[in-house]
Amino acid sequence: MLEIKSIDKPDERRDFPKGHLEVLQMTGLVFARATFEPGWRWTESLRDIAGTELCEVHHNGYIVQGRLRVRMRDGGEQEGGPGDAFVVTPGHDAWVVGDEACVVFDFAGGMDEYAKAG
Repeated sequence: MLEIKSIDKPDERRDFPKGHLEVLQMTGLVFARATFEPGWRWTESLRDIAGTELCEVHHNGYIVQGRLRVRMRDGGEQEGGPGDAFVVTPGHDAWVVGDEACVVFDFAGGMDEYAKAG
């Protein structure tokens, strides 16, 4: 099997306050590019859409542009920027740091439901 798709022609685009998500549905993989604008914060932009207090999606990702800070339910907190790969388990908040949009590639599989009404 061989499957190639371009993220520049996504299967689906989901818009939400201060950002959007472009999704590729592939065999065995949901791949997404998220763009978070300055001022974006999960608890302000997506909490009402998800219907949960914190983001409950597992993320495996890579930051292409900008900076993103993540705070876990237990209070642990880290910040990443361009060139950083990350694994974030469910139960977190995240927000853009600075005045540059943050672009993230996510390939954990949970993005098929991300930013959809819960």
